[in-house]
Amino acid sequence: MTTQGSGLLADKVALITGASSGIGAAAARVFAREGASVLLVARREKQLADLADALQEDGYKARYAVADVARSGEVAEAVRAAVEHFGRLDVAFNNAGYGVEQTPLHLMDDQVYDRIMDTNVRGVWNCLRHEITAMLETGGGAIVNTSSVGGLVATPVAAPYVTSKHAVVGLTRAAAAEYAAQGIRVNAVAPGTTRSEMVTEWFRNNPAVEPTLHRLTPQSRTAEPGEIAEAAAWLCSDRASFATGVILPVDGGFTIL
Repeated sequence: MTTQGSGLLADKVALITGASSGIGAAAARVFAREGASVLLVARREKQLADLADALQEDGYKARYAVADVARSGEVAEAVRAAVEHFGRLDVAFNNAGYGVEQTPLHLMDDQVYDRIMDTNVRGVWNCLRHEITAMLETGGGAIVNTSSVGGLVATPVAAPYVTSKHAVVGLTRAAAAEYAAQGIRVNAVAPGTTRSEMVTEWFRNNPAVEPTLHRLTPQSRTAEPGEIAEAAAWLCSDRASFATGVILPVDGGFTIL
């Protein structure tokens, strides 16, 4: 049986979106291990319930709320659930996102553009609004958004995704500037290629992609979800107390070349 009395996020209350798989699920485990009570948010209830149950069985405080981050009312309910279950909201990791659609810009379907922007931009916007409202009531907090190396550099045949992740950078910096004096820090992680369900399927269907990406990455490998989660946990912790408006590449060196 594990107790939650120490760690980077000891006694914090954390909300994590996109928590049903990949980086979000890894973050749920890392944040709980580091002492946080966690409210898990995603659209897939079974995966959320299974993960929350597993965390509880290990002695951690974990609950879940089913929500689509593109829907403001559902995000508001999720934030409310965190406050009702655990008393307040200290930390948020806005990780939910929609992946790359590899299509030339002039052939990209409007519905694909809308879906990516709704999840990746409106989703972060909705989360920030409701999380900041809750944090202002208790004197501050820390928020980390998930951008991407695609928010720092451009990649071909992924214009809506690149646009959305650049927008997350802008939202992060704008919120950081606006709320620093009120005790709320807002940062972002910019992951490189990470072994999520989506990326694993992409590699399976396109065998040449992974070795190509490795050649473009100084560390010559794909990240594991937990490596991104660890960076997010540090940015959410008090050990990063003088960091706000930071866009932290966690990319094996991809963006330095």
